[in-house]
Amino acid sequence: MKPSLLALSLAVALGTATVHATDTTPAMNAVVAANGDDPADGGSRNRQPARVQDLGAVSVSAALDQARNALSPDTGSSQYVIDRQAIAQLPLGASTPMNQVLLQAPGVVQDSYGGLHVRGDHANLQYRINGVIIPESIGGFGQSLDARTIDNVKLLDGALPAQYGLRTAAVVDITTKSGHDLGNGGSVGITVGSNATLNPNASVWGSNDRWSWFFTGNTMENDAGIENPTASRKPIHDHTHQVKGFGNVSYLIDNDTRLSFLFGVANNRFQIPNNPNQTPQFGYLDTVDFNSADLDQRQRENTRFGVLALQGKLGAADYQVSLGQRYSHLAYAPDRIGELMFNGVASDVTRSNRASTLQADFAMPMGNRHTLRYGVYGSFERAASGNDAWVFQADADGNQTSTVPINILDNSRLTAKTWSAYVQDEWRFGEDWTLNVGLRGDRYRLARTESQLSPRLGLVWQATGSTTVHAGYSRYFTPPATEMIASSNIARFDGTTNAVSDMGNNTPLAERSDYFDAGISQNLGSAWTVGVDAYYRKVQRLQDEGQFGSALVYSTFNYAAGRVKGLEFTVNYEQGPLSAYFNASLGKAIGKRIITSQYNFAPDDLAWVNRHWIFLDHDQKLTSSGGVNYALNDSTRVGADYLFGSGLRKDGAVPNGASLPAYFQLNLNLSHDFAFERFGKLHTQLAVLNVLDRTYELRDGSGIGVGAPQFGPRRGVYLSLQKDF
Repeated sequence: MKPSLLALSLAVALGTATVHATDTTPAMNAVVAANGDDPADGGSRNRQPARVQDLGAVSVSAALDQARNALSPDTGSSQYVIDRQAIAQLPLGASTPMNQVLLQAPGVVQDSYGGLHVRGDHANLQYRINGVIIPESIGGFGQSLDARTIDNVKLLDGALPAQYGLRTAAVVDITTKSGHDLGNGGSVGITVGSNATLNPNASVWGSNDRWSWFFTGNTMENDAGIENPTASRKPIHDHTHQVKGFGNVSYLIDNDTRLSFLFGVANNRFQIPNNPNQTPQFGYLDTVDFNSADLDQRQRENTRFGVLALQGKLGAADYQVSLGQRYSHLAYAPDRIGELMFNGVASDVTRSNRASTLQADFAMPMGNRHTLRYGVYGSFERAASGNDAWVFQADADGNQTSTVPINILDNSRLTAKTWSAYVQDEWRFGEDWTLNVGLRGDRYRLARTESQLSPRLGLVWQATGSTTVHAGYSRYFTPPATEMIASSNIARFDGTTNAVSDMGNNTPLAERSDYFDAGISQNLGSAWTVGVDAYYRKVQRLQDEGQFGSALVYSTFNYAAGRVKGLEFTVNYEQGPLSAYFNASLGKAIGKRIITSQYNFAPDDLAWVNRHWIFLDHDQKLTSSGGVNYALNDSTRVGADYLFGSGLRKDGAVPNGASLPAYFQLNLNLSHDFAFERFGKLHTQLAVLNVLDRTYELRDGSGIGVGAPQFGPRRGVYLSLQKDF
């Protein structure tokens, strides 16, 4: 690459890094030529990527990485960055599930089945890998992404620029590890521990001139795959077997152009844990009793995705164009007799979704003050749902009139099309001000066509060398998640124990909202970073999700209106051998009048919600996370982290009218690198999760759209061994 073009791409990349916490901390010194699962160099949060120092295949790839970053500005929004060293310092290190990594960021609330809520939203997360949108998989509790792929991950939320749309609660922007950065090598390891956990993993990476590759895979088994519905130490019937793989291959066509192919697979199987001592509600033939501890329900989830991306320059403009496809499939197998006796219905549920995508992003410098960005996105989805149900005949009051089950088939297919386009201008005026103005258009077509033009405005003021202030406004348009929609023929179940009232609109609607965000970040010396951020969201057709029925899959419904607001506080410290972080957030999320999928709810609940504002089931007033890690020497580190929540909602005198008790989970870890003369270095890490063994409940089974009780994990001890080669 010519020095002038290299300098220009660096200036664009660094000039756009002007949001809270990231733009006032020192840059990392160099590209780390190591696995990155080793935390010896210390983890960092909210740090800029490495600067390019020299030329060659490695530096050309790094320059293209920075040019790709320049395609995705975050002006006016909030961001939190966790790099691979910080992940390695978590109790389970790189074996940490993706949702647990994100729980270390401010404003992120944990829920059952590995679910996350960011700033009072239910799901609505957009995942990007190396700048490319990866469409959501079907909702469940198997996670498709593996923390071992991550070089760094940014959580972007607040008033996002125009290029971010559709899924807007937060953008999980993952930059993957690269063979150009890591050199040639690999790693093998295993994590073992409580609940019969067995998690072997292997990775290989490298580069050869213009080629670069990174592959990783792991398999995991344990006896606590889903949250326990009871407070017992060992859940009943809760085994899981999960296999995940990821690959990224790139080729430098020339110094300005790179072709990349990335792919991922996840095949996850779960037993559904049992809640003993439940009383059957229905008779089956001559049987009137069934031990609920003997139920045998299972769920299987498969996801795979692939993306071909071309990134480079057209004159002075940076671009990335990608074609991708994601396929996901879910199959729930009931215990037919048992579920009929407890619920009056037993359904084999299947859902599948294939999404094909096109994405193109461009960034064009316009003189010294302006950078024009524009792009398009298209998605074509085919979704299928199947419900092979067995039910009993019933009278008008729902009373069972026969103990002989009958079979009802209820299948559907949907096709959804999404088109989006955006344009935005980043204008730097004066020495300290940056304004980002944009307009986005989205169009979503399913049973009906919905669309919206959405203005965006973000402003950043570099008040001093250590103080950054940002503010922004965004209009959002969020279509329903197509993979979660099942078009049911409700009338087929009339006169059965699965009959419901056919009320209102049964197709979810797109959500529309106005989002306001403002915050300040302050560096105190070279070690401390403090940030405060406030947000408010006014929503029409607020989308929420609930688990209805026995299959652990979510379905979407709408409130007519919603109000979400909150305040976040963050502190990060990094100096010498000690690093620490603390996050706290206050939030409130309320909704009124359910206007779609009303058949899922009890008439009394609907009547109350139609007249009153209620808390959303995932509302949590106070959430906090934090951690500390200390290097005793070059080979030994100790650490601790915690999660605190004031409790999600449950039913009280009114729907969602009370909160579950507050919880606190403390985790400890100790890592040491053993050096052997012939074997080399062996990294070991011992973790104790929930060291105080506190019993806490995430859900009690009550609340709007809540299907069953779930408890947090009891104390667990885990040992990880990792060997690089």
